[in-house]
Amino acid sequence: MPRIRPLPPELVNQIAAGEVIERPSSVVKELVENSLDAGATRIEVDIELGGARLIRVRDDGDGIAPDDLPLAIASHATSKIGSFDDLEHVASMGFRGEALASMSSVARFAMTSRLRGSDSAFRIEVDSGRMQAARPAQHPQGTSVELRDLFYNVPARRKFLRAERTEFAHIDDLLKSLSLARSNVEFRLSHNGKSVRVWKAARDEHAMLMRVADVLGDEFPQQSLRIDHATAGMRLSGWVGLPTASRPQADAQYFYVNGRLVRDRVVAHAVRQAYADVLFHGRHPAFVLYLELDPAGVDVNVHPAKHEVRFREQRLVHDFLFRTLHEALAETRAGQSVQTESAAWTNAPVQVVPAAQSAGGQSMGWRGAFAQSHLQLGVREEPLADYANLLGNVAASQPEPLPSMASANDGDVPPLGYAIAQLKTIYILAENAHGLVLVDMHAAHERITYEKLKSGRVCSNLRSQMLLVPLSVAVSAKEAAAAEEHGEALADWGLEISRSGPSAVVVRRIPALLEGADVAELTRSVLAELAQHGSSRQLQEVENELLSTMACHGSVRAGRRLTLPEMNALLREMEATERSGQCNHGRPTWVQVNMSELDKLFLRGR
Repeated sequence: MPRIRPLPPELVNQIAAGEVIERPSSVVKELVENSLDAGATRIEVDIELGGARLIRVRDDGDGIAPDDLPLAIASHATSKIGSFDDLEHVASMGFRGEALASMSSVARFAMTSRLRGSDSAFRIEVDSGRMQAARPAQHPQGTSVELRDLFYNVPARRKFLRAERTEFAHIDDLLKSLSLARSNVEFRLSHNGKSVRVWKAARDEHAMLMRVADVLGDEFPQQSLRIDHATAGMRLSGWVGLPTASRPQADAQYFYVNGRLVRDRVVAHAVRQAYADVLFHGRHPAFVLYLELDPAGVDVNVHPAKHEVRFREQRLVHDFLFRTLHEALAETRAGQSVQTESAAWTNAPVQVVPAAQSAGGQSMGWRGAFAQSHLQLGVREEPLADYANLLGNVAASQPEPLPSMASANDGDVPPLGYAIAQLKTIYILAENAHGLVLVDMHAAHERITYEKLKSGRVCSNLRSQMLLVPLSVAVSAKEAAAAEEHGEALADWGLEISRSGPSAVVVRRIPALLEGADVAELTRSVLAELAQHGSSRQLQEVENELLSTMACHGSVRAGRRLTLPEMNALLREMEATERSGQCNHGRPTWVQVNMSELDKLFLRGR
């Protein structure tokens, strides 16, 4: 083996470039983040040949002093941190100080800057590792950085560049994400001399939402919920897409921590759990979310390209994200998006009583609620004469819909309107103030029944059942430690697990609701989540799956003829039930067809 020797600075920078500069978009990311840290309000990005020929980023930020220009290109030289305490409280986008040095080692590099308040600008160039002295130049306030012929001196890296269109698409996507991070900054992007995108600075929430629509699509604002919740020193704001606006891929998910776009397993897990009850299998939600917390509570120095972060209180962050999103999605109800400003319809003589209560007001628990629902809906085969009572003791005496629509103003009509017919004994047709409403009656009632069963489960005491023979389960040492640490929390869910060895646990008791479940697999899943996230919803999710199955079998089936009062009772229950816009499997329960859409079908007004 050769003797140990220090590497030349040029080689050190090229090695660092392999970590920081994956492709042209990586260069753009580092340069734009530097511009943002410099207080820029306008950033222009010019690209040629997808970034292989030219990358130029110009800003109107604070600029760099002439004497600091050589230092800016030196390895690990930065103005953003100066001590370990600064590293513990990083509030800037960049801080490592190796990006410009890496860029100058793999491209023909030039930087021109004019300090705020100065009358002159200076330019410095680096080619093949040789730095020229700074010289005067013409430039407005701010900084411009140019990279030409990326990887010209590293042929192996240049071979890995994709087609021009592909590389530019990555840059375009990057600028979209950065434009969402800083709504008060104007961004301009051009390719091969042609303007591609211009994002004007957003001065209010409406303008910001327009920027969001430009990135996620024009339909996103109408298909999303506004989030803004703060507690425990954290604030979550932004927009989350409705479950019915989900996508086949996770390509419309933007999550920012203190203004930094990140990919994090804790965040992904919390979001996935929040949507678990309303998202169709294999679909992904769209969202733009901003998490703000003390910089000391998040470590951004865990990835060279700063794509990942590590939360110091992972469980606290996870629970905060889950609860905020879960509660926001729970508030969605069928008809909510078309509800008129007037609330006069709430004064109608229709009283909704939770199904978990009997007529006398006594709690029946989820078992009683399901037993009643199953008895009344699953046994009788003749047309239901009093279906309203089966949907939460809704008063059966309701006015016929066509007198109702004729005498009521639009503001007096409930969000889902009044039923007018049943189509193929599958769909309910209703008329509301906006036009036609179509409801999948089985899907809608399935969600209503499911939510009542869950409420009943919460109201009743959770019973557990002792196993005839304690079950020994082999797990990892980390999972066995989790069983020991979270034993009391597991017991609250009716699951009694004790550690029996370095990598083994013994299960003695399980929730009675899960009789017949694969106890070993359930135990491993629960402990794996506890070990990774400090909390687990695995038990609750398994129970929810069972309740969902019960609700499916206990709901009105397609082929059942309903009277108009029965259909109207179902519509009123939908309006009052959480998450009623989707069934338990994430399918939509209702669709609104506006009059303008109907007019287009028949070419009216043309």
